[in-house]
Amino acid sequence: MSETSALNGRGTEGTTTVRDTGLQGMITLRGNLASTKLKAICKEITGQPMPKAGQAHVSGDTGLAWMSPDELLVLVPHGQAADAVARIDAALAGQHFLAVNVSDARALIAVEGAGAREVIARLCPVDMSPEAFGPGAFRRTRMAQIPAAFWMEQDGSLRVICFRSVAEYAFGLLSTAAKSPAVGFL
Repeated sequence: MSETSALNGRGTEGTTTVRDTGLQGMITLRGNLASTKLKAICKEITGQPMPKAGQAHVSGDTGLAWMSPDELLVLVPHGQAADAVARIDAALAGQHFLAVNVSDARALIAVEGAGAREVIARLCPVDMSPEAFGPGAFRRTRMAQIPAAFWMEQDGSLRVICFRSVAEYAFGLLSTAAKSPAVGFL
């Protein structure tokens, strides 16, 4: 497992802060999301209930995010990802599923502050108005030219996930958007 994050702790300051959150355990879990066993092991590992479509239940560095009708992103502390995959494998033995530790293939970036919604709105085709995207909301989309996903922890605090290979590009996009003058629409 990697010992440094993709952005190695980088960050920018301003009315909207963009920063590397450090190493984060991430597991792609594909299977029947209605399965009682799948729900139980996810709750046991993260303490979070199963999210509905377009939602994430995250507290600190543990949580669940709905990726598609048969896929979850399971968040755990980075050092616990391999153990969590083993626990999922044991709990779901005999069922059709896939659990893969993707921690070192992803980067997690925080976008925080008064302009966080506007930063994302500049880069992603998502309605970021408070009525459409509130705490717990989650989206997979494109951010400029790259695939990305993000969720809102609380108003003014978002987390963006992208592939590690494009983390520098994503950080640059987010930082530039954060430094641009506010439009004030959101």
